[in-house]
Formats: sequence, structure tokens, C-alpha cells
Amino acid sequence: MPVIAVFNQKGGVGKTTTTLNVAAALARSGTPPVVLDLDPQAHLTLVLGQRNVAADASVYAFFAHGRPLAELIATLAGGLQLVPASADLSKIEAQHGEDPESSYRLQQGLQAWLDRDGLPVLLDCSPALGVLSLNALAAADCVLLPVSADYLAVEGAHRLAATLDVLEQRLHKRFRRRIVVTRFDSRRRLSYDIYAMLVEHFGDQVCETAIAETVALAESPMHQKDIFAYAGSSQGAADYRALTDELRAGNFFN
Repeated sequence: MPVIAVFNQKGGVGKTTTTLNVAAALARSGTPPVVLDLDPQAHLTLVLGQRNVAADASVYAFFAHGRPLAELIATLAGGLQLVPASADLSKIEAQHGEDPESSYRLQQGLQAWLDRDGLPVLLDCSPALGVLSLNALAAADCVLLPVSADYLAVEGAHRLAATLDVLEQRLHKRFRRRIVVTRFDSRRRLSYDIYAMLVEHFGDQVCETAIAETVALAESPMHQKDIFAYAGSSQGAADYRALTDELRAGNFFN
């Protein structure tokens, strides 16, 4: 059961968009993943058509009351399985923020979840490096880092890499890391410069596939659809299909 954390401490880089569309691409290829929304904003949950989820039906119930993850699954169209978020997740930081053992609760919960048949698990992380993100990283085998094609995001990527280095020492593990460049504008020289800077520093951790900034990708969440359901022939759909194929070829989902 490979566990992939989609993480970046910077907002607005396409983290939830990437989680949504990689999950949709996997589902369409016959490998429907389980997706956990670990962001108190619950944007992924909302985009997937789950509105006003009650606390006891969300991943909050797992953290707050120990409810098994398997009891919280909502099975959606296309076979995608979602453990939804609710706004109550914001309470977890206050309730467990000073308990070092709380960072391993998700790992333990997933290890006890024995009926997943080897399907990948995608974790849409909170943009803050708090209890929820630490739980995701402690549970993860792989980390997918969306980085938008702008200078400040690149600076953030360097800090994020340093943070992951520290966490690897603390957690006594090594992550398989891949960086995907998002919001790539082929009309701007800056996008190509940013991509080159990332490759120069991170080498083959950077995916060859970049995600173009397109209208369809921006519009699809408003219609509560992934890019394949909303605009299957669009550049955004082609990019996320190519990204998923690239990650699969690199054994990211094994």
C-alpha cells in the first residue's frame, strides 16, 4: 500500500489540484486510489462533491475519537474513495500539538487498514507544517511537491527540501521525492528559467512533465469535476495524464 503525501508549505501552488487530478488519472487507468483530505479548508472534499461534512463523518473523527479510517470512506463516481475533511480538523492542532506521539497516529491507522489490496493512498496535506502534515509525512513512502513556476515558490522549495531533510532524520526514514512544476506558462521565459533552476538544484527529482496554467484547470473545481470529467481534451488533462504516467513509470505508486 504505497502512501503518497502531496505537500507544500506554500499555498496557491496547485497542491489540491494535483491531488485531485492524479487521483482521477489513476482511477481512469483502473487503479482507483484512496484519498485522504488532511486540510481543514476541506477544498478537495468540496471539489469532490462532499459539502458540509459532519465532524463524525470526516477524518477528524479518526484523530479525535479513534474511529477507524475504513468507516469514514465515501465511495465516489469512478471508484475513487475519499476520507473527507471538515472544518473541525483545525481543532487537532490545539488538541494534540504538544504531544510528540500524535505525529504517528495516521501511520498506525493506515497500518491497521489491511483491506486496501495494495491500492495507492494519496494524502492532500495542510499547507502548514503542523500535526496534520507531520502525520501525513510520518505515514508517507513518497512525497510529491507541487512548485509553481515563480521565483518565490522556488525559494520555498529550497526551504521545503531542508525541512524534509530534518524530518527524515527525526522520523528515521527516507522519502522518495518528486517535484512537479505547476502553473507553467509557456509564453513566459520566466517559467523556463524556473524549471531550469529547479533541475539544476534537484536534478532528476524534478518531473519532466510540467503542468500548464490553463483556464480549464482553474474552472473545473467550480463545477466539482476533475479535469478529465470537465475538459478531457484540454492541455490540463493531457498534462496530468502525462504526469501520472511518468510517476507510474518511476514506480512512484508501487
